Parts: sequence; structure tokens; C-alpha cells
Amino acid sequence: MELIFGIVLFALGIGLSVALHEAGHMFTAKWFGMKVRRYFIGFGPKIFSFKRGETEYGLKAIPGGGFCDIAGMTAMDELTPDEEKRAMWRYPAWKRVVVMVAGSISHFILGFILLYILAASMGLPNLVDKPVIASTSCVQNDTLNQDPNTPRPQCSPSDRSPARDAGLQAGDLVVAVNGKDTKTFSDLRATLKPLSGPQQITVERDGQDRTFTVDVAVAQRLAQKGDQRVLDPQGSIGVFQERIFEYNAWNAVGGTVGFTGDMFVKTWEGLMRFPERLPAVVKAIGGGERDPDTPISVVGASRLGGEAIERGLWDLVLLLLASLNFFIGVFNLLPLLPLDGGHVAVIVYEKVRNAFRRMRGKPAGGPVDYTKLMGLTMVVVFIGGAVMLLTITADIVNPITLN
Repeated sequence: MELIFGIVLFALGIGLSVALHEAGHMFTAKWFGMKVRRYFIGFGPKIFSFKRGETEYGLKAIPGGGFCDIAGMTAMDELTPDEEKRAMWRYPAWKRVVVMVAGSISHFILGFILLYILAASMGLPNLVDKPVIASTSCVQNDTLNQDPNTPRPQCSPSDRSPARDAGLQAGDLVVAVNGKDTKTFSDLRATLKPLSGPQQITVERDGQDRTFTVDVAVAQRLAQKGDQRVLDPQGSIGVFQERIFEYNAWNAVGGTVGFTGDMFVKTWEGLMRFPERLPAVVKAIGGGERDPDTPISVVGASRLGGEAIERGLWDLVLLLLASLNFFIGVFNLLPLLPLDGGHVAVIVYEKVRNAFRRMRGKPAGGPVDYTKLMGLTMVVVFIGGAVMLLTITADIVNPITLN
């Protein structure tokens, strides 16, 4: 029951995001004077509706999205005589662009608010693997009979810590080893691995770069090579990575701004890798192991969110909701019809075309004929529907879980 409650609660959170997306379109359209006929959450059969002023508000049975019906969004839209002067396509291009991107901006604002709440209450995860030192420790050797899931014994006072002995401190950001940049903690480990003895390590502390001479130790580390466990000598300085960055209510603003930028980069990278991950989804449907780094549907996201709520992992719940909002916001801005970004692309095309016509002494052209784009639009709809069906199937028969 707790899992079902969590799934329903998380799904409601997604529904709220969709409602705010459509509200972004509606409020900006009304602000500019355009006529908004209908504002509905969901699709399919109508559950209820009511009318306030000239707009009908309502809820439909299938909670898979929503829509905001603005009169004259395209020149194909049939208009009543009282709607002619307020048709959206008659308004200046910049106003139409604002209305179309307002939905995505609503997602970005909601995502930022969720991340701020997470930062101020529980801290933000080290999303981009920053090489920030959480603490220094001694360097210990592994053994072949060691359980890899068991922590190493605590350091004794006599054990040597190269990082601490050299003057490195918690909070230092390691920026270079012997002049070679270390942008991530993985870069730091890879750079240190073949080294031993005195090395120059540069860290950023209090906004300034400082270089320390660190006597890199060689430690035996347990590694898996084929079917055998072996000991692999690796250079080590005895540091643990900062996993969670904590903030107060004031500096959480700056932390959230930086983290939001990282989220946008990760979201875009995920979108670019989306097509290449689809074969793994098909394989998972056929019974193969589900790779956690594969696309998921709203069904899969709701399941993950429900599991997180069931276990009380509210930091993960907030992070998942923020991630979904950033993804939906960026995805909707892709220049493909029927997405919002497709409508923006048409508006920009009209503006550029008319500028060239003016340069040639010709009058502005009419609105773009959307019927000529119908074929391409249907292809996008078909591909989008197929991908959605594919991911939903995988999330039902072979879902990604927190385990």
C-alpha cells in the first residue's frame, strides 16, 4: 500500500508540472490579450468543467498531459467573428514566442524551486563528479581475502596520510596534478594511479589556487580481472570525495543556480544520447537485463518516485521531479512540430522570411501554411508515440528499480 500511495503521490506531482506548463501558455496569452478558449488537464473523456469569463476550465480522464486552446494559434484555426482580431497569429512574433516558451519556462522555474528546497534542507548531490575533498585519511592496502563490500579498518594515529601531511583540507577543490587538469574525481584517480613519490597538486581554496607537494603513496587495491581477483598497485593520497554539498537558506540560492546549470548540461547530453539507448530498451523487453541508463516513461518515473517515497528518500523524490521538469522543458523546445519549439521555429522562419522580403522591396508574406507541414508533423507524432509505447512496455515488464 505504501508503494501504491507513493506512486500515486509522485504521479500527482507530474500532473502538477503539466498543469503549470499549460498555465504558462494560458497566463501569457491572456496577458497579451489573446483569447484562451479552453484550459484542460488530461485527455480523453471529460470528467468535469466550468466556465469563467471566456475560458472553459476542466479535467479529463486520462492523466497523460493537457492542453491550452488559444484562438488562432495557426492560420488553419477556424475563428468566430469575435475572435478574428484576437487570433494569436495576428500578434507580433515576440509575443507569440513568449507564449510558446512559457510552458517550458514554467518547468524550469518549478525545477529550480524543487532544487532550492533540496539544497536548503538536505543538500545537493555532487552531480558532475567534482574533485572536492570531504576528508583526508590514511592510505591502506587491500588484501585478496577482503570483502569488497566491507569498509577498510579505521586508521590508527600512526598511519600516514599523504594529503593531510601535505596540508590538503576538507573543502579543497583539486584542480590539477603536476599541471594536468583534474576536472572530475575520476580524472584525479586516473592521474594519480601511475604516480608515486613527491608530486605537485594544485587546489582551489577560498577562491585562490594553492600548490602543495604531496608524497603519493602506492597502495594495493583489489581489482577484478576476468574471473580472478587481483591486487593492483595504484598511487593514492588518502582523500574522500564530497558527495553532498550542504547549504543554508541564503547560500542555497547560489548553489541551486550552479546545480541548475549542471542539470541543463546533463539533460541535453541525455537527449542527444536518447536514440542510441533505445536498442537497450528493446533488449530489456525481450528479457535482457535492464540497463539503468536507459530512457524511462512517466510510468517508470512514477514507479521510481513511489519507491523513493516508500523508503522515505525525499531527497531523491525532489531530485527526480526536478529532473523530469528540466527534461520535459528542454524536450518541448526542440524545433519539431507539434512541440512548442516547432511553433517557435515557424514563427522565427516567418520573421526571417519577411525581413528578406522587405530587403527586396516586397510586402510581408502571409502566415505559414501548416498543411504543408502536416506530413512531417505526423512522422514526429508517430515516432514519439512509438517511443512512448516502447518505454512504457519496458517499464511494465522489466522496470528500473532503486535496487
